[in-house]
Amino acid sequence: MPEQPKRKSLPPPPPPGIAGERVSAPALFEEPKRKSLPPPPVVGGERGPVRPRHPLGVSVVVPAYNEERGISAVLEQLLQTLATLDLPHELLVVDDGSTDGTAAEARKAAGVKVLEHQTNRGYGAALKTGIRAAQFELIVITDADGTYPNETIPQLVERWRATDCAMAVGSRTGGNVRIPLIRRPAKWVIGRMANMVAGEPIPDINSGLRLFRRSLALRLFPLLPDGFSFTTTITLALLTNGFRVEYLPIDYHARVGRSKIRPIRDTLGFMQLILRIALYFAPLKIFLTLAGLLLLSSVVLAFVSRVAFGLLADVSTVVLAAAAFQTAVVGLLAELVNRRLPNLYRDED
Repeated sequence: MPEQPKRKSLPPPPPPGIAGERVSAPALFEEPKRKSLPPPPVVGGERGPVRPRHPLGVSVVVPAYNEERGISAVLEQLLQTLATLDLPHELLVVDDGSTDGTAAEARKAAGVKVLEHQTNRGYGAALKTGIRAAQFELIVITDADGTYPNETIPQLVERWRATDCAMAVGSRTGGNVRIPLIRRPAKWVIGRMANMVAGEPIPDINSGLRLFRRSLALRLFPLLPDGFSFTTTITLALLTNGFRVEYLPIDYHARVGRSKIRPIRDTLGFMQLILRIALYFAPLKIFLTLAGLLLLSSVVLAFVSRVAFGLLADVSTVVLAAAAFQTAVVGLLAELVNRRLPNLYRDED
């Protein structure tokens, strides 16, 4: 009989974990275990952690535009005040395209870092430049016109330490407040609108002396404007997203030099900004308020037409009532979309 060919012996099965191994069905769906990493250090907040990328210290940012007359005294006061802090600190001046000797006067002060814009880009743009260049996590902003009591900066730092707030604001509600009369009516109207949007009283929405965290401000940069409404925007953005804001009463002095604020144009801009922030973060408040006004108008129209003319203006009344209902529905839908979409400005990570 012919010899049978020898069968080649099969290689031994691979050890567990090597490709080719037969595994049970449940093992096919098991995810590999990942090693847990230690959490990074955080700076606490009332609503959640924000991870700082800069060491803890104080960076004072002073935007300046044609402030040659008063900036030297302001910088001298700031340097004396910062020397009393127990934290590392720095002082930055951002010359926003001044046409006088503002930058030259600022460079005369020892220990001051001067940044310059080639053209006048705006108050908010100057603040953004200073915040980007800052070395430390705590940002303090103030003006170069001598209006704010910069000696209260250590109190703002202590308020931040005591409350762990997102922002501490120097509220111009002290015993010596000199706000020009022409600006007070507009300030009152803006304040009432802001209170409605935020859902809480705001003692001073656009004070130029405040402390906040750099990491938080950088997150809000896409929302913050380049003009005077920078402070109004950051206040409403933080409050409508559940961050804690503290207020410290301060005085407000008469400025040195000429004001850069244009009362009518800037007031209209502030009101437009508040409505935009409200539609962005709290649309239901705006739409329900408008719906309530429309519904009230329909009731008043029906009552007046019935009493004065003896006839009910049924068509106009129904149209106003229907518009009120539709506005309320749009507000509810907008609020639903706002809540379901991811919000990059909330402190949720």
